Amino acid sequence: EVQLVESGGGLVATGGSLRLSCVGSGLTLHHHSIAWFRQVPGKGREGVSCISRTDVTTHFADSAKDRFTISRDNAKNTVFLDMSNLKPEDTATYYCAADVNYLCTNYEYYDYWGQGTQVTVSS
Repeated sequence: EVQLVESGGGLVATGGSLRLSCVGSGLTLHHHSIAWFRQVPGKGREGVSCISRTDVTTHFADSAKDRFTISRDNAKNTVFLDMSNLKPEDTATYYCAADVNYLCTNYEYYDYWGQGTQVTVSS
């Protein structure tokens, strides 16, 4: 069974940092493009960042540029999203997703999803 499990969310003050982790089981993450999405109730899902299957490409939404980084630890079958200088508008449920496509920015086509982790940034 394929599973993606996110962790690392929580409550943080404006300007703080968090590291989100996405651990895979039943699939090898470095054989997949991995993306992080976020969603606020009542709004659509936003692709925040992704890393391509070959690690050649990383992408960040404008809202995440210069504040978020994405990386892998292949030995731990884990992808991280490091978030710094957090703002109240970053408050959302964050999801990781995996897809076999080489192009990670096809945000509409991710096949495997985690259950999400809540990030709340207080003002």
